[in-house]
Amino acid sequence: MVDPTNVTSSVNQTCDLVVPSVNPFFMMVYSLVFLVGLILNGIIMRFYFRQAQQQASSSLMVYLKNLTAADFLLCLALPLRITHYASSSGIVHRYYCAFGASALYLNMYASIIFMGYIAANRYLKIVHPSGTHILQTVQTAHIVSTVTWVFLLTPAITYNIMFFITHNPLTSDSGYCESLFSTSFSVLHKTFQTSCTIIFLLVFISLVFFYYGTSRRVLQAQQSRLASSCADKLLKSRKNMLVLVSIFCLCFVPYHL
Repeated sequence: MVDPTNVTSSVNQTCDLVVPSVNPFFMMVYSLVFLVGLILNGIIMRFYFRQAQQQASSSLMVYLKNLTAADFLLCLALPLRITHYASSSGIVHRYYCAFGASALYLNMYASIIFMGYIAANRYLKIVHPSGTHILQTVQTAHIVSTVTWVFLLTPAITYNIMFFITHNPLTSDSGYCESLFSTSFSVLHKTFQTSCTIIFLLVFISLVFFYYGTSRRVLQAQQSRLASSCADKLLKSRKNMLVLVSIFCLCFVPYHL
């Protein structure tokens, strides 16, 4: 008969061997993402600032800038994740569990929300081509963006503070962040995750609706035989909306399955 103690010891030894061997892979991947993301986001931000100096800003440009800022924040948070895989320090692990998770959620759901704003902006451009709708103004875009960041930063900061106040002490079994969560913090964490899932679903449904609405307008334009220039613009808008929905599905749907 197999001794359970030996089985447990064997499993623990196997886990101890597997985790260190995987860490260099994650370090390499995240380091590559950090460098490439930093360079690309730097180029994009430089382009946006030059555009702002050369021509008047638009509501779409405001949302694109905020989307770039969200991606840039992720790049700045990646060194902590890389350090976590490179180090076995309990202090690094604790800071990673506090700031790593909140930085990931902050970036991901800021990107999700601003992609939803961009889709809504493009849809309104089709419904109100003259650009007179209040949601298409630059001032409204700035207000909406500011409120969005406050909406996202408030729970993220609360998450960090509550973690440091209530976290369990570090032990030899604290390999996962969940082992540091107190009972009260676990409830907060689950509430946080549920809220994020609801945000994802709302934006996803909105994107599908906007693409359907755009496709319907294209069909109406073709049936009414509008001028070719107008029909071409609608077709281009539908293609842009399809690209946006495809990128959204590729980047965020697998994570939420």
